[in-house]
Amino acid sequence: MQRTRTAPPSGSDARQGERLMWLAPQRVFYAGLLGAAAERTMGGHGVYVSPTGAPPNRIRIGGGAWQSGELIVVPPHVPHHVESACPLIFNLLIESESVDPGRLPAFMQHCGPVNAPAFVQRVRDAHAHLLAASGRMLSFDGFDFDALFFGQALVPRALDARIRKVIDAINADPAAAMSAEDCAASVNLSFSRFLHLFKQETGMAFRAFRAWKRARSLLRYVQQSATLTDIALDTGYPDSTHFSHSIRQVYGLKPSDIVAGSRRLALHDAAGGFRQ
Repeated sequence: MQRTRTAPPSGSDARQGERLMWLAPQRVFYAGLLGAAAERTMGGHGVYVSPTGAPPNRIRIGGGAWQSGELIVVPPHVPHHVESACPLIFNLLIESESVDPGRLPAFMQHCGPVNAPAFVQRVRDAHAHLLAASGRMLSFDGFDFDALFFGQALVPRALDARIRKVIDAINADPAAAMSAEDCAASVNLSFSRFLHLFKQETGMAFRAFRAWKRARSLLRYVQQSATLTDIALDTGYPDSTHFSHSIRQVYGLKPSDIVAGSRRLALHDAAGGFRQ
């Protein structure tokens, strides 16, 4: 990635210099290429913002009609196609178990294009702020994600302590081979009671939750020099075929395309520091 200059570059170089990703424990901000993504199904609350007013992004929910807008909101586990005529797209991802869905900002409680110009401008301003910090090689550790993008902390989701313990264990090591039976035993619940309580508390089935967290962990590896087979094993997949299939279901892209599109990306990982 090219560092930010006092006078912004033009053309494709400007697009390259604006690419960054901030990986926080329960949040992601991505400013980068979208590529020719097929249908995707993300496990968190998704927000797409166009970097400029025109052209807007386009979305198709499931097999529905195409819609367009500067701001598009997609709830967790909703299949969708998204397109961006601009080389760059802004995407926020909020982990579903980390927030109370009924107390999200009003515009976040929709599916599809939403009119919230103040939030759109806040995202664009936040990107400029983060870009300047990234250009100075500054860590993002001192930044408050929610305050920067939403102006206040999002209300956390109240969770049963036993389910919270399991979630924390999965978040700490998404690659671990933790079965539902193992997790149930770890919190002294029967298998059936655990599955019921997990879905009741999180809004998703245990298996879907674990699959999402594993796919999300790929984002930490996009700039590593390891082979895709090694990345597959490091992220907990039994083989590269399963890895590729799962990643395409989530992101609508092959793992190789995700890695290739991240070559000029400044990656700020709360767990792993800053990488270019």
